[in-house]
Amino acid sequence: MSETTAAVPKWHVAGDWFDTCKCNVPCPCSFAQPPTFGECDGVLAWHIREGRYGDVRLDGLNVLMLGSFTGNLWDEHTDAYGAVFLDERADDAQREALMMIFGGQAGSWPAEMMTMFGAEVRGMDYAPVEIEVAADLSGWRATVPGRVEASAEALTGTTTPEGARCQSTNLPGCETGPGQTATWGRSTADRADAFGFQWSREGQSSKHITFDWTGP
Repeated sequence: MSETTAAVPKWHVAGDWFDTCKCNVPCPCSFAQPPTFGECDGVLAWHIREGRYGDVRLDGLNVLMLGSFTGNLWDEHTDAYGAVFLDERADDAQREALMMIFGGQAGSWPAEMMTMFGAEVRGMDYAPVEIEVAADLSGWRATVPGRVEASAEALTGTTTPEGARCQSTNLPGCETGPGQTATWGRSTADRADAFGFQWSREGQSSKHITFDWTGP
């Protein structure tokens, strides 16, 4: 973790991110507005479809975070806390790469997000992080057995064409950075019991957003 950005190799990761949170649909945070209830907590999950950190391959690995804050995430917020689960399948080199990228030390968008969020980290663990995203984006889910469960179905309604998705581009507050596409959903499960985070609910906001980062 002491490696400086100047020593970071060229890297690239791309894949799927989604959250399940406390906010009503759609989550105002993605529009750079304060959360529905003035504070928010939820599950954030990343699945790396393809990735490389120097010569270290990261394809298929997962990262999950629990987070909470009060106020506008993109403006003035306080009481920011987080906890991280890294994929236990990762070997030592992959674990170091994941920590560098998602901890912000490797630059690019995660570094900007981590600096802005400024969360107090309550803990980190290596765990069996399981993430599934339907190919047609009809739903997504993530679990850390016995500790976290998050799942959602894509948002649909009377005027949504069959098989189509409710999506947004150019979000004012895109959690994975500029240029990504968000697909809106509603949670079917949002439960956490780890590192002092504890909640259980369903029916609130969820969204899937692609991510594509290159560093340093």
